[in-house]
Amino acid sequence: MVSKEQVLEALHECKDPEMPLVSIVELGLVYEVNIEDDMVNVNMTLTTPGCGMANFIADDAKTKIESIDGVKEVHVNLVWDPPWTPDRITEDAKKRLGFA
Repeated sequence: MVSKEQVLEALHECKDPEMPLVSIVELGLVYEVNIEDDMVNVNMTLTTPGCGMANFIADDAKTKIESIDGVKEVHVNLVWDPPWTPDRITEDAKKRLGFA
């Protein structure tokens, strides 16, 4: 069975092209991962609702998750509530981005 840890590990390979030094997980964009049998549902957000890379990032996340053995179906849902803030970025990522 696929685990949440496997999904998050795969999503660590997914980057926002505008911030390629850190993953979408480190940016705090991944809000929820639900797994039911061989189906994975991810609720994630973007740094802004008007992000021009929305489809690229969501498609990349889906592709990364689909590469996990045992995954048959993936749904990546973009959500805007709660709104993303820089407070969601991990401390390590803040350092790499020059925020700390």
